[in-house]
Amino acid sequence: MRIVTDSAADLTLEEIKAWGIQVIPLSIQFPEGEVLASAISADDFYDRLKRMAPNAPSTSQPSPATFLDVYASESYSDKDILSIHISSGLSGTYNVAKLAAGQSPQNVTVVDTFTLSPAQRFQVLAAAMALKAGWSKERIAERLEQIRRASEAIFTLETLDYLARGGRIGRVQALAGSLLHIKPVIHVDTNDGKYSTVGRARTMSQALKSISTYLKSVYGDKPVWATVIHGQMADKAEELSQMLHGELNVGRSDMIRISPVLGVHTGPGVVGAGIMPLELIADL
Repeated sequence: MRIVTDSAADLTLEEIKAWGIQVIPLSIQFPEGEVLASAISADDFYDRLKRMAPNAPSTSQPSPATFLDVYASESYSDKDILSIHISSGLSGTYNVAKLAAGQSPQNVTVVDTFTLSPAQRFQVLAAAMALKAGWSKERIAERLEQIRRASEAIFTLETLDYLARGGRIGRVQALAGSLLHIKPVIHVDTNDGKYSTVGRARTMSQALKSISTYLKSVYGDKPVWATVIHGQMADKAEELSQMLHGELNVGRSDMIRISPVLGVHTGPGVVGAGIMPLELIADL
């Protein structure tokens, strides 16, 4: 069996190679043409994004043909595939994968993570760990469901401008007017995989404290894996990391840059975290 995901999972190159995961890149549409998210560095992308203001690029999901090509890859003899993707509430990628799976001669099971970025990454890496441990596809899918319901992906933004431009605001739309200059605290509701606002603040530091406090209310003293994410705000990411280590029982931690394809909708001023209880991978 093999694992396929998309670039919204924010896997590092080291993780992709170490676990043998196939990543289908999402695309960014600039006025000059299409660029695969995997073909541009985070800093190059954000610098380009700033130069475009007030305009912004758009994103697009892969075509069914792209999925079919990956599913049929001659580099892999195993026809059992677990295809794990960004929330269907935020992207059409999952639906395209389902369409391609129905046309593929391979035995493809498509999983909707109902989340993105660090929490999607948790599911993909847990699947890879379980696969290495010899778990069946059905058992892995059950564990991913548990991880989905127990994980958090939460972030704050310097501005809602980018979400508004991309039409991704959803339930935070009510905040968009007067609150465009206030820092929202947004998480992905894993019941429907859409954005939901859980707080707001007047400064980034206050917003980061709100994230930390919210996560403490969810996880208490339970041992967790904490992944801090950011676009182009390393100092604030480090500030959040220190807060989380002070508030939570962090047993494993790391920091990653979010994919440019997600950065289209957040802008460079995004800082957040993904949290998963470590008990969910303790047996892997």
